[in-house]
Amino acid sequence: MAEVTFAMVKSDPEVHTYILKAQEMLQAIGFTEHGLRHIGLVAHRATRIMEQLGLPDRRRELVGIAALLHDIGNVVNRSNHGQTSAILAHAILTRLGMPPGEIADVMAAIGNHEEQVGNPVNEIAACLILADKSDVHRSRVYKADLAAFDIHDRVNYAVTHSDLVALLPERVVRLALTVDTSLIAIMEYFEIFLVRMVMCRRAAQHLDCRFELVINDTRLL
Repeated sequence: MAEVTFAMVKSDPEVHTYILKAQEMLQAIGFTEHGLRHIGLVAHRATRIMEQLGLPDRRRELVGIAALLHDIGNVVNRSNHGQTSAILAHAILTRLGMPPGEIADVMAAIGNHEEQVGNPVNEIAACLILADKSDVHRSRVYKADLAAFDIHDRVNYAVTHSDLVALLPERVVRLALTVDTSLIAIMEYFEIFLVRMVMCRRAAQHLDCRFELVINDTRLL
């Protein structure tokens, strides 16, 4: 069995194709961006959280791999894309020679990143959830006409800056957002993202941390 690396998975032609095709499908049905930008940001944030919390190097590598593959199931359908992504990841990582135990951990993380059905079942899943749900930003909105925005478009477009960090020794995972309140009321953020924030709180707890949400320099959670 080989030690499969983030770089190996990122450069794999099958993975690259699925990421691009999944984004094409989502753009066709009007979803926000889930392509190379989103995946790269999620990988960066998830590995950084693990590093800041002092988790082992190999687990950081695995969470980066999970981030690369967590949305490829959108190439099939948006519905149940987490489970589809996990199955596709199994085939890819098996081909690349990853040991079954590591594949199982990555699959579990990917299959649990959706807020409707997911749980932070291991530290890879917890960091993936936090990184994925923290990506709220106007660069995710493709539509050019503000009049055509739905609430998801408006909320994402209103966020001009976001960052996710783990703070020690406080053991706090903090999501800090800058929101243009001329575009949305803060309550609109909670209207669509409250379930995600609850999931982030559970993910932080799995890491023995407390989750904080700070919007415009005011702590709300």
